[in-house]
Amino acid sequence: MQENNKHSISLEQRKNLTVSGVESVTAFSEVKIVLSLIGGEKMNVIGMGLKITGFSKASGSFTAEGQITGISYGGKSFVSKLFK
Repeated sequence: MQENNKHSISLEQRKNLTVSGVESVTAFSEVKIVLSLIGGEKMNVIGMGLKITGFSKASGSFTAEGQITGISYGGKSFVSKLFK
């Protein structure tokens, strides 16, 4: 398990998502996935036809696919998190 609070996000063509530093999958459906990140932060992935394709609690890696329309942290948009 990772001991630091760092994570990374890779989104390819709004269809394939890879996230590192994931502690657990809190909730999931075809339209929303909620992740708990190391350090206690939450991440929301919004879209259509979402499907989890991989998750390893040991390494903290998570992958999903579908039509991804948004990513937010604890209610804040991904863009607002980048430019705080």
